[in-house]
Amino acid sequence: MVLLSRLSHKFSGISFAIFTCFPMTANAQNLPNSSTPDNFQASQTTLNVSANKVDFGRAFKELGLEGSILIYDSSNNKFYEHNAPRNSRAFFPASTFKIFNTLVALETGVIQDDVTVLTWDGIKREVDAWNRDTNLRQAFKDSTVWFYQVLARKVGYERMQKFINQAGYGNRQIGTPEKIDRFWLEGPLQITPKQQIEFLQKLHNGKLPFSQQSLNLLKDIMIIEKTPNYTFRGKTGWINNLGWFVGYLEQNNKVYFFATNIDMHSTKVAASRIEITRRCLKMLGLL
Repeated sequence: MVLLSRLSHKFSGISFAIFTCFPMTANAQNLPNSSTPDNFQASQTTLNVSANKVDFGRAFKELGLEGSILIYDSSNNKFYEHNAPRNSRAFFPASTFKIFNTLVALETGVIQDDVTVLTWDGIKREVDAWNRDTNLRQAFKDSTVWFYQVLARKVGYERMQKFINQAGYGNRQIGTPEKIDRFWLEGPLQITPKQQIEFLQKLHNGKLPFSQQSLNLLKDIMIIEKTPNYTFRGKTGWINNLGWFVGYLEQNNKVYFFATNIDMHSTKVAASRIEITRRCLKMLGLL
């Protein structure tokens, strides 16, 4: 199957259009209306490459990975993806849920800011960085499970479920009150890559039931890399041989949301979650 696409370009002040046919290896799709931001306006594409050169599957093969990626160009209302069926499958959110958990903890006041320290309980865990007192900012960076479990218990079942429902996060299921500190690790909460994108859009556009103060602090904590040319935000996750990397790139006043989902059987491929995402963004002429 091929898709006909109209790409507008400018060179030396002269505008011209190119029509190209390209295979659906990395699909470009219209975003469903239910996910379109309230203030969405169509605009001309600014991607630097012809769509027929976009083959995200090649990047997966080069790194020896099995999985999927979904990138949403919000300015042009287009999805680009590899492995479309997997992008519609639901998985445990694992530590990508720390994005949501951070907002709830700040909004409810169970933690006041990003520098307040929680005391380590002294239980030795598998990741050395977790075995210490830590604050919100560092816990997000280190993906410290016990820290966020403490926050979830302090938030409580009823408040957590309320915010999950209001935000429309994933399948909205957090189980029984007894599962308040692990429902994102072992279920019943699940989310698809497409739903991750929808949630990130709401986050960026301020369409979540949280104050601007909470949103701004989270967005700052999420920054992985910031240069004069772009800001790269994200959060990794890993559970049951499944690796996540979700977030968004702001570049040239445009926003590109992504959800990467790979089979991850070893820590040896942990860095590949971010690397495969970078490679695919570069294939779109970004970063």
